[in-house]
Amino acid sequence: MSASRSSGTTDALGPDEGPEGKPGGAPGSGPGAIPGAIPGSELLAALLDGMDAALCAFDADGTVTHWNREAERILGWSAEEAVGRPGFAGWAVRRADAGEVQERLMAVMGGPGRQVHEFALLRKDGGRVLVRTQSAGVRGADGKPAGVYCAFSEVHAQIDLERAIALSEALFEDASWGVVLVDVDLRPTVVNAHAARALGGGRTALLGRPLGELVVQGVEDLEGALQHVLVAGAPPAPVELWVTLRTAEGDRRRCWRSGFLRLASPLAEEPVPLGVGWLFQDVTEAKLAAQDADRVRFRSNQLHRASRSAAECEDPMEAATTSLDYALAGFADHALIDLVAGERLVRAAATPSDAPGPCLPVAGGGIPLRYAQGHPASQAVDRTGSVRATAGTGTTRAAGEWATERQWPADSVHALCVVLRSRGRTLGVVTFLRSAHRVAFERPDAVYAESVADRVAASVDLHQSLRDSPGTTGPTGNTRPSGT
Repeated sequence: MSASRSSGTTDALGPDEGPEGKPGGAPGSGPGAIPGAIPGSELLAALLDGMDAALCAFDADGTVTHWNREAERILGWSAEEAVGRPGFAGWAVRRADAGEVQERLMAVMGGPGRQVHEFALLRKDGGRVLVRTQSAGVRGADGKPAGVYCAFSEVHAQIDLERAIALSEALFEDASWGVVLVDVDLRPTVVNAHAARALGGGRTALLGRPLGELVVQGVEDLEGALQHVLVAGAPPAPVELWVTLRTAEGDRRRCWRSGFLRLASPLAEEPVPLGVGWLFQDVTEAKLAAQDADRVRFRSNQLHRASRSAAECEDPMEAATTSLDYALAGFADHALIDLVAGERLVRAAATPSDAPGPCLPVAGGGIPLRYAQGHPASQAVDRTGSVRATAGTGTTRAAGEWATERQWPADSVHALCVVLRSRGRTLGVVTFLRSAHRVAFERPDAVYAESVADRVAASVDLHQSLRDSPGTTGPTGNTRPSGT
């Protein structure tokens, strides 16, 4: 905060004296005066001392009557050096410019309102500083022009202030990213148009509401980030937060790349937290695209590794199960191979039903499965295509019954049945199963599963061809049983 000083002329403006400096009496002693009250001249000096802007005043003849400490800070001239001088000529303004400057400053004395000017003033050390002034006339007790007061500040400081104001207005009106000011209770106090659209409400309707009313899932992470900023300050880099929003169209899952700023009052001697500035962009589409690219890259790599490993298998059926083992990574929890045997399907290989493990041939195979009518595996054979199925949103017990009825592991909730085709023939079905901790199969999953099924079908076809060829035995010399 800047300080100021006043000359003896200030006493002429005190509230308890008339224009001639006569009673009213001494300050604090006249009729109606408050005992112990601050004298008028001291109060005026204190007010001038507390101003952030530089201030000077001139009487009707252009003599400097007031000069506060902010003016001293900017120009280097003290109040003792400034007060009483006849204008700025030769000390605060170059003599060549003094006439024009004085004329423009004093011109406001007889007119209404304020005038804004920019001048180049001289510092005490000889340097020049460009200031922006606001000047207005002062009238005496008789209503006649008595002088001029002039408040001024360095132009760059004024421009910085205007830029800050313009920036804040632009952020809350035209910004292409969300801007929310949150108070220390973590409730929105200002929301720009972009953020209001992202949060699914109006700019005023969102104010003062707990974030938990707007965010269904992920509010703990968001509030935790805001609390951290209030305590420890802004994080060094943007944070990506996944949230689920409640909207009229249903819940929407979004990813927001967020930056945070701790807000503190510039008027307090010590920083007082006012809240948090939260800026965010919706990067959901980009994140999903990146995840899809990573998934495709991983699955392509798995297919490549599966092909290399299957090529080293002497037994074609081992090559088929090896391909499934590689396919299961990050894709499904269980895999089953059911082969066509007449009008029925026979279980040929499966992963363990009670724990993770490799896909292995089923011991004692050959007994047809008793699939009920409309079983997804049977539908895949009939349609010569892929079939997706899910247990829905029922209880865990209901989901277990759903899986048991279909002769699948009890923890299965989502299923994808893909037909095995080779040389124009339907050989069977491979079934991928997911438990409740995974999402349901989608169309991109079916495309990947069909690529895996093509490799499995080729190995199964080779296995059956070797088995059915006269005199052909397996790698160990044992004739392979029918239906495996």
